[in-house]
Amino acid sequence: MEFAELVKRCIRIFYISRKPTPAEWSKVAKVCAFGMFLFGLVGFIISFVFGFLR
Repeated sequence: MEFAELVKRCIRIFYISRKPTPAEWSKVAKVCAFGMFLFGLVGFIISFVFGFLR
């Protein structure tokens, strides 16, 4: 891909994108927080199980 084509694609994406509404922002924040909590919980459980088995 040439540099000029990359710039054209980036500008196109910039014009298509828009600022999220407060409701969308809230939903994305909740999903991200839930995902971080879930990964942390899985990591804690794995750590606890392997610590208990030693």
